Amino acid sequence: MREAVREREFREFAEARQAQLRRSAYLLCGDWYQAQDLTQTALMKLYAAWGRVSRDGNVDAYARTILTRTFIDQQRKGGWREEPVSEPPDLSAGAPVAPELRMMMQEALMELSPRYRAVLVLRFWEDWTVEQTAHALRVTPGTVKSQSARGIARLRAIVENMNSEGTAR
Repeated sequence: MREAVREREFREFAEARQAQLRRSAYLLCGDWYQAQDLTQTALMKLYAAWGRVSRDGNVDAYARTILTRTFIDQQRKGGWREEPVSEPPDLSAGAPVAPELRMMMQEALMELSPRYRAVLVLRFWEDWTVEQTAHALRVTPGTVKSQSARGIARLRAIVENMNSEGTAR
């Protein structure tokens, strides 16, 4: 009986949060297929710890932490494999407000190192505090602050470079 309740609770959480986790994963890795794989891996890890996590509370934060750590680990290992598919992914998960700006920012974000990208996504996309981000990435709050500042400066330089190249063409 207890196992059935655990599985039902996890399934409800996963169905409600999968799209949001996938969007965050996309911002980290820049590819919808990899984002789906990353999301599935994070949900599998979350399921393994579900009993403890659901008792402790804040399952959302735990899921995003798993997602981010899994992304960073896979970047270190070079663990992504590309596989051709016949159908493009359904990108209707989020309605873009300004498609050109959104595409430019995503392209710029992909030029950052995985660590800067992870810090910026957690701090500004997920709206996490410095302390939450530091805990998720296993670094000090000071490191999060300095990487946020450096990441934003680098992102700004990349965007300015893209804009100047766009007007020069």
